[in-house]
Amino acid sequence: MKPDGLDLILKRVTDLLLACFIAALAALPMLLTALAVKLTSPGPVLYWSDRIGRGNAIFKMPKFRSMRVGTPAVATHLLKDPRSALTPIGAFIRATSLDELPQLWCVFTGDMSFVGPRPALFNQDDLIALRTACGVSALRPGITGWAQVNGRDELSVEEKVRFDREYLEMQSLLFDLKILFLTGVKVLQRSGVSH
Repeated sequence: MKPDGLDLILKRVTDLLLACFIAALAALPMLLTALAVKLTSPGPVLYWSDRIGRGNAIFKMPKFRSMRVGTPAVATHLLKDPRSALTPIGAFIRATSLDELPQLWCVFTGDMSFVGPRPALFNQDDLIALRTACGVSALRPGITGWAQVNGRDELSVEEKVRFDREYLEMQSLLFDLKILFLTGVKVLQRSGVSH
């Protein structure tokens, strides 16, 4: 079901209000995470990666740095030994999704939404091609999404795109709220993160 203009406006307003609320609540955890990253490994606090946004446009997405400086810019599952690339607190901030908090910036700028397909890395050609073929590239990418609550790192590229396509067809404010709720449950359970 394709949302109409009013649905898209409501989604954007909801994103902005939720981003303000979470930014206020997360200010102290973000500050503590930034300090922990800085104190436990050399390099910048934030890692800005080139990601694929709506219409396959590239944008810069920040995360708290969980990998050592010099780690190749590829999907984590493609690293020979992902655990060896983690900073001392990298596994913890990834498992708790604290590394994702700086993406609130992208919600404010409009590059991302709270719910949508996770933005592909610029070099994930297989994922980008499949999403484009299914029409998923028309969506604004999200901090969380239907694929994330159905497996996250455990899903193959084809499975992720299948869930992204389902989201494209079923998107609504109620469905977004369901995904946000399920995301909270997954984060508390720390499930679906393989490294």
